Amino acid sequence: MRHFLPLSRVTRLVGISRHALQELIRSDALDTFDGMVELNELMRAFPDAKWEDDAEFRRITEIKEKAFGKRVFERALPDKEVLAARLFELGNEYAATRALLMHYSNVLSWLDEKIDEIEEDQSAETRHALHTVRAFIVRHLAEIPPDAAKVQAVIAQERILKIMSAHVTIKPSGHEFFVESNDTLLEAALRAGVSLNYGCSNGNCGECRARLISGEVKKVHAHDYVLSQAEKDTGVFLMCSCAAVNDVVIEANVAGALDIQMQQLAAKVKSVEVFNPQVAALHLLAPRSQRLRFLAGQSVRLSAHGTSGQYAIASCPCEERHIEIQVLRKSDDAFSELLFSGLKANDSIEVEGPYGEFVLEDASARPVIFVAFGVGFAPIKSLIQHAMSLDLAEAMDLHWLADGAGHYQNNLCRAWADALDNFTYVPHAHSDDVETTLAKIVSDYPDLHRFDVYASGTASQLQIARDLFLKHGLPEQHWLASSY
Repeated sequence: MRHFLPLSRVTRLVGISRHALQELIRSDALDTFDGMVELNELMRAFPDAKWEDDAEFRRITEIKEKAFGKRVFERALPDKEVLAARLFELGNEYAATRALLMHYSNVLSWLDEKIDEIEEDQSAETRHALHTVRAFIVRHLAEIPPDAAKVQAVIAQERILKIMSAHVTIKPSGHEFFVESNDTLLEAALRAGVSLNYGCSNGNCGECRARLISGEVKKVHAHDYVLSQAEKDTGVFLMCSCAAVNDVVIEANVAGALDIQMQQLAAKVKSVEVFNPQVAALHLLAPRSQRLRFLAGQSVRLSAHGTSGQYAIASCPCEERHIEIQVLRKSDDAFSELLFSGLKANDSIEVEGPYGEFVLEDASARPVIFVAFGVGFAPIKSLIQHAMSLDLAEAMDLHWLADGAGHYQNNLCRAWADALDNFTYVPHAHSDDVETTLAKIVSDYPDLHRFDVYASGTASQLQIARDLFLKHGLPEQHWLASSY
């Protein structure tokens, strides 16, 4: 009886990233079947893995989450009805396995009786052969396989993961994520950086409708939106009101930059974080009933006390109601002066947006080069956090070319590099000769045709960078940039 595991769950069991697992598959170091890994193949490919404990995976996850501001989840149990349903399913699996083992036992008893029956009228040679077969069966059934303890530990750990979380696959986009704790499918998707369509997020508008293809979902929150009987019959449900009972496949739309409608909301100031006299971060909290829909890399217009300005969002959409804006202090920018001298906690800020199409091409698994000029680090930070949450990029390199404000979040970038095997951070000192610095960066990538490049800076900086990257082999469609 073969035991198959989905790739996303394998990454959790083994404690490696999805891109590293994909690299093993591409190099034929790990065999898969229909996106699944057979248990014996997993044991062969990772003989030294510590199956009895996922502490290393949790340590890396915690570092990642702390590194870009996400709250670290307690391993809270799911909703009690969802938990009961998962345990019931596990009980059914156990019962089915017991029934199959009983059947195998009956077959072996029948085989033993048949051998006795056949032996009576056979030649000595045939009786010897039958005796050899019987001895072979008895001996191997009595033996304990050398990897039995490991196999048991893997299956036990996988079953714990299935109780604590459910794996979700979205069609047709192919996005994947896990539903943890008491989260609904919508909450879990947004936290994982998957931009599903939704409106009110509390069961009134019906914008988060999806269709269940396989698996089981359970309604955990009441909703006022009325689904037609025809919709129910075809498996349509509201993602904001339902949790996944087991691993599910759903049909749902993932929003692009042009799919998100313009929004206006009143956010509250959580804090003002002054990095240095030139750059500060404004931390906002959106209302519970109206969180801001945006994609990493986009910008918003902020208004307060008669001043306004448009700035890139520095936080990830996966950070729930939290919005971070990094602002460069400029004498001709009244809002920036207000930020440094007048804003305080609980002040109200009008937010309008999102603007822009400088967003992550999450369908691409190519390695990524991020180039940030000065405070252009803000949208790059958002993109990096989004890429981390999706865990799709083969590798990520960040080149931060400082201006007079310096590398004001240097420790954060180093934390990313420490936490992720596929992330490299290269800070570049302030220089008036931007072209020479960029030429050195480009020379380190002789195979630029393999990469995607995301860059943010002034229009003149971006023009120099674009010309150099394209001259050295970067396809034009792989260049994405945003000026400030």
